[in-house]
Amino acid sequence: MGMNKNTIFGWASFCMLLIGIALVLLGVLKYRDHAIGFSTVGIGFFVMSWAFNALKGRV
Repeated sequence: MGMNKNTIFGWASFCMLLIGIALVLLGVLKYRDHAIGFSTVGIGFFVMSWAFNALKGRV
């Protein structure tokens, strides 16, 4: 299976989206005293995932 750069950007953005969701959920459900930090980092992963998805087909 040959993976080109668009496929790699797609998989990377999907993995980063999953990590962002996991971090936000950890902050909200398990570590309530550190929820602000977890949520901020999770939103950062969402933003990087969006940027990787926007780069598909342009690089």
